[in-house]
Amino acid sequence: MQRAIKTAGFLVFILFIGSRSVFAGEPQPIDTGSTSWMLMSTALVLLMVPGLAMFYGGLVRTKNVISTMMHTYVSLAIVGVLWVICGYSLTFGKNILGGIVGWNSDYFFLRGIDDMVTDGIPEYVIAMFQGKFAIITPALISGALAERVYFKGYSMFIALWFIFIYCPLCHWIWASDGWLYNIGAAGAIDLAGGMVIHVSAGTSALVVALYLGARKGYPNTVINPNNLVMTIMGAGLLWVGWFGFNAGSTLQSGLETARALTMTQISAASGALTWLAIEAFMFRKATSLGFVSGILAGLVVITPAAGVVQPIGAIVLGALSSMACYFALQVKIRFKYDDSLDCFGIHGVGSGLGVILLSFFIRDSWMRDAAAASSTGTWTAWNQLTVQLVGMGATILLASVGTFIICILVEKTLGFRIDEEKEVEGLDRSLHGEHGYGLIRAD
Repeated sequence: MQRAIKTAGFLVFILFIGSRSVFAGEPQPIDTGSTSWMLMSTALVLLMVPGLAMFYGGLVRTKNVISTMMHTYVSLAIVGVLWVICGYSLTFGKNILGGIVGWNSDYFFLRGIDDMVTDGIPEYVIAMFQGKFAIITPALISGALAERVYFKGYSMFIALWFIFIYCPLCHWIWASDGWLYNIGAAGAIDLAGGMVIHVSAGTSALVVALYLGARKGYPNTVINPNNLVMTIMGAGLLWVGWFGFNAGSTLQSGLETARALTMTQISAASGALTWLAIEAFMFRKATSLGFVSGILAGLVVITPAAGVVQPIGAIVLGALSSMACYFALQVKIRFKYDDSLDCFGIHGVGSGLGVILLSFFIRDSWMRDAAAASSTGTWTAWNQLTVQLVGMGATILLASVGTFIICILVEKTLGFRIDEEKEVEGLDRSLHGEHGYGLIRAD
């Protein structure tokens, strides 16, 4: 009898311990290789913020270099805090409001992810990696409004743009229950943000540039860069950071990571070489600004496609992007709209081209998997092109209409377009009380 009681007690103890494991959940083991790469990728994407600040800062006039760089850096603070409070939840939570955005209370203030591990990677690392994307995206738009906006108005603009445009769009394309994530046989292809980041920012940049109007004197007055050396250095940092941007977006450390990293390098080189060839043919000389513009054209076009194309596709996409972006910059000159630092002309046009044309360079193994997942058992480049065009259309519609409404709201409240006197004086002195180089110049 006693033996039976002891045996029963032992079984109850085992079941109790087992139930604790089942209901409490055993912590998922951490994949140290993937986690290490994601930590590095997070740092690489963060490096792109000072890279962008230097790239943009070198292209404006001396009297506006500080304000232009601040437009990039302030996103670290504004979006960095909003991402923790609600951005991660709005982006990667489960569908609410008919799938317009997501929500997960565990992601609110990141309060429920302290012990969470996803696919071998601590959730904190994933949240911080994705947060860097959220930070740099509205900062890209600042290239279209440089030298002519109030800092307070700009700060309000990027906060509203992040909440009402970036988060919903990111949810549609990257969240597991987003409608563009699930459209077609395998969803809209956008590895690292061709639509989420570059097309949305480029479209919004064009809307902002048209809404604000041109800088005083543009295009009749020559507006020269204040420091091309700084711009070149910024482009170099962006190229390095882009490896974390694209290869990190695989959320692993494996074959897909190697593919994305390789295609990123190839496309950037192809874009830079093509722009040099265009300038050699047109002007018989190579410019540093053209070279770095080609680098960016190659990088933005491969951003959505790096996970699915092969080297020949990366070369072709990089070359075509440089051609398209060069043409877009000529269109800007022709129509005289002041997209100051060519956010639309490079990010919007180049990445938009990649979103569409990647359909014709997808590796065979991916297409076979898509065909197997299709209800018809077949899937072609034309099928995927249709999906990509739907994604592009949704991105452009949300970004353009949403940005226009936000511009009106900012202008009617805090004020957006700076007054003429402060613009002529320069934003560094009139808004920040500083000078970028410790000098006072009349330009």
